[in-house]
Amino acid sequence: MSAYREGERVVVLIPSQFSRAEESEWVGKMLARLAARDQRSQRSDADLAVRARQLAGRYLTEFGAIAVPASVRWVSNQHGRWGSCTPADRTIRLSERVRDMPSWVSDYVLLHELVHLIVPSHNARFWELVGRYPRTERARGYLEGIAAADARAE
Repeated sequence: MSAYREGERVVVLIPSQFSRAEESEWVGKMLARLAARDQRSQRSDADLAVRARQLAGRYLTEFGAIAVPASVRWVSNQHGRWGSCTPADRTIRLSERVRDMPSWVSDYVLLHELVHLIVPSHNARFWELVGRYPRTERARGYLEGIAAADARAE
């Protein structure tokens, strides 16, 4: 089952054997998912900065201002990575590709980059801090699946 926009129309694909009740239920669910995806697509750099502060406050409280970036923004020039961080100037960039992903995935990518403000490398301490996010493994699996699908499409 899927839903997508085709110009001004919304197309919802569901199995033909669905009853009218199932059809109605699933069309409603798919429209809600599409609306949620549209809302995520509209998240601004300011929204991203607010979310960065929230995540730092929740998972990296003992680091205070060190875990808060000077700037965080969406970028369209990152195709081989989900995000990047420059600890020297405390800037974080997230790929536009992450914007449409579920919020628990974008939160993971953002927290991953926030931890780089504290630990620049991917050492054991880095992964310990990233692991505070309860959906770390699930988000990493999601991103690995997207990367594998992208590789097959090439």
